[in-house]
Amino acid sequence: MARLVAYLLAPTFAIALLASTFASAEIVEHSFYVQNVTICRLCQEQVIAAVNGRLPGPTISVREGDTLVVRVYNLSPYNITIHWHGVFQLLSGWADGPEYTTQCPMLPGQSYVYNFTITGQEGTLWWHAHVQWLRATIYGALIIRPRVGCSYPFPKPYKEVPIVLGEWWNANVFEVESQALASGGAPNISNAFTINGQPGDLYPCSSKHTFKLKVVQGKTYLLRIVNAALNDHLFFKIANHKMTVVAVDASYTNPYVTDVVVISPGQTTDVLLIADQPPASYYMAAHAYDSTDGAVAFDNTTTTGIIVYDYATSSAPIMPVLPAFNDTPTAFKFFSNLTGLVTSPFWAPVPLNVDEPMFITIGLGLAACAANATCGGLFGQRLAASMNNASFQFPTKLSMLQAFFNNVDGIYTTDFPDQPPLIFDYTNANNSLNQSLLITTKSTKVKKVKFNATVEMVMQNTALIGVENHPIHLHGFNFYVLAQGFGNFDPVNDPKKFNFDNPQKRNTIAVPIGGWAVIRFRANNPGVWLMHCHFDVHLPWGLATAFVVENGGTPSSTLPPPPLDLPHC
Repeated sequence: MARLVAYLLAPTFAIALLASTFASAEIVEHSFYVQNVTICRLCQEQVIAAVNGRLPGPTISVREGDTLVVRVYNLSPYNITIHWHGVFQLLSGWADGPEYTTQCPMLPGQSYVYNFTITGQEGTLWWHAHVQWLRATIYGALIIRPRVGCSYPFPKPYKEVPIVLGEWWNANVFEVESQALASGGAPNISNAFTINGQPGDLYPCSSKHTFKLKVVQGKTYLLRIVNAALNDHLFFKIANHKMTVVAVDASYTNPYVTDVVVISPGQTTDVLLIADQPPASYYMAAHAYDSTDGAVAFDNTTTTGIIVYDYATSSAPIMPVLPAFNDTPTAFKFFSNLTGLVTSPFWAPVPLNVDEPMFITIGLGLAACAANATCGGLFGQRLAASMNNASFQFPTKLSMLQAFFNNVDGIYTTDFPDQPPLIFDYTNANNSLNQSLLITTKSTKVKKVKFNATVEMVMQNTALIGVENHPIHLHGFNFYVLAQGFGNFDPVNDPKKFNFDNPQKRNTIAVPIGGWAVIRFRANNPGVWLMHCHFDVHLPWGLATAFVVENGGTPSSTLPPPPLDLPHC
């Protein structure tokens, strides 16, 4: 708004301002070579798909306003796409990356150039493969700093450090997923978690595979934490240290002091760490937050890194006491206490008038087992997942964005329901095995909305088959988290709890176990935008849908044509 006023009142100043803005923006180029490499973890060698032979892959650093150009060469035996998790992709939806949503995958031997400008975002995001389980090893941090001449809304740190949390299997992850999908049952759990690709010295053969961060006493460090794990929420702590949360999902927050960070798959959290303890070595550690309370098998191991002070003695590192795996009160306290920083550069007030109200049930279910097959799900069926009892199935003939742009019928339907087909006691565990509620069918149903419409979604967890905390990620937008709670959403009393003043903004929301969350966003970006659970076990089961946002009717609100090198199905 200030720039618009400057333009109206002082044309000469406005032209100079625009000139300096464009001058500060750069074109940042990278080349990604995706190929199989052999690395050693947990006492054995394992072949993985990786970018440029690294785990994690390269950290990309840009400034707000920069254009990012990444040339991806698929030298692996797998189909590949890359998703730039949390990037708005304003009028560049062709670069978003999810397979069969905005593009068809690159086949082995093919390449594609992702070209997009990062506008109106600062903080930590990340990139990852968006085909099957390949993001287990194909991922990396994406850091967006302020433009030259602009500053953080907090004291400048002495150093910035990406802390990328991952998950490791002593197996080919593609085969782990394929076996689960073939059987219709749950996949094998991981063997370890990692910090910046290293399991840490609590695992066998891993004393040399431990991330270490050297710090200077009295200095402040900005830790950019990413949860790149496939299927686990994580508790993260540093022994004897507090952390101050200053951003989540590349959106600034009011400073929140905590001794534990809770982070769901797909989320990022920026924290300030002051090295204010006596010179020594301190573990940073992470293990799973198991919202199911042991009802589902999970990886119960602990990954560690070590913070080493200058002039520290060689004594053993001090270990933090992590929360219990099932500590839902701690997780909810962290998630619900975050608020948005209204003085930050890109804050906008919450839209108050809702054009598209939606009530969406999310959870597990069953799909019919194929004839003459043996399936590993309950009652001899296949495990499935759904939103409003619609279990999402990706097209394969054409991407949904290509179908939208070229007006091709038969790829998806626009009848995703705004309400569940049946009202019941959603979070009552007595319904968990109610076969009349469990069966779902596969379809490619999406929600179509007009450009600039305000969408509000009540996401209601269900207890079907099992109750757990689901991380739901929306492509193409940030959303305001107005409220969250436990039990069934109360349409009379719960709206009284909505935070319209300074709600946190996110692109991935952890919907509480046995509870609900309300989010709101303005659909001001034309294209097709996937919304899905960021547990990679739940996405192929169908816990997803998509928003088709119509063009706005002007060049600045109309999706441009696809790039010439866009992969074809």
